[in-house]
Amino acid sequence: MTEFGELTTPLVADACVRAGVALRVAPAGVRPVTAGMRVAGRVRPVRHYGSVDVFLEAYADADPGDVLVIDNGGRSDEACIGDLTVLEAAAAGVAGLVVWGLHRDTRELAEIGVPVFSYGALPAGPLRVDPRDEEPVRVGGHVVTGEDLVMADDDGVLFLPGGRAGEVLAVARAIHETEREQARRIAAGETLRQQTRFAEYLARRREDPQYTFRQHLRRIGGAIEE
Repeated sequence: MTEFGELTTPLVADACVRAGVALRVAPAGVRPVTAGMRVAGRVRPVRHYGSVDVFLEAYADADPGDVLVIDNGGRSDEACIGDLTVLEAAAAGVAGLVVWGLHRDTRELAEIGVPVFSYGALPAGPLRVDPRDEEPVRVGGHVVTGEDLVMADDDGVLFLPGGRAGEVLAVARAIHETEREQARRIAAGETLRQQTRFAEYLARRREDPQYTFRQHLRRIGGAIEE
């Protein structure tokens, strides 16, 4: 988590776009059990087949700071993790859990305090045990592997290729600095329209209808669209 610092998922998402890194975001609705939770770390991927043993195996192989990313197919008919699963995660040094599916034991999870992200809560646990297969772990339409990093906060969950994380985070920090300066200037009375030379943009667009605001921002060094 240290390397992510105070960066947010929106900043890192914008940095992915700017750096030309494929944007892999969990489906909308995967949110923290308790507002304000955030986590970042290496992905420890696992598919759920109806039994808790897959999680116990994953914990045995996890390194401290890993984030368990669970593919339960986005199911809405069962909760695949609960308090004991999360307590065991804490004992294994796992930094958090991201579930493409549901959780239960909400009150207990809030008390435990390990960051958990899911579609929401359901009291019913699994009533199935499916055969294991070799399908890759997915979150929504995105395959995730142990080579990836994951970051999650109140805005959602995104995944980064480990090999490009340093580049993306550097871009995100630069965007963050630009946006903080823009916010400071707005608070001091200089509107965003003035900062972005919006009248100049409109004039140029009248001359060239293909000229976009994003192009304009890049030309002047703004950072509000990516």
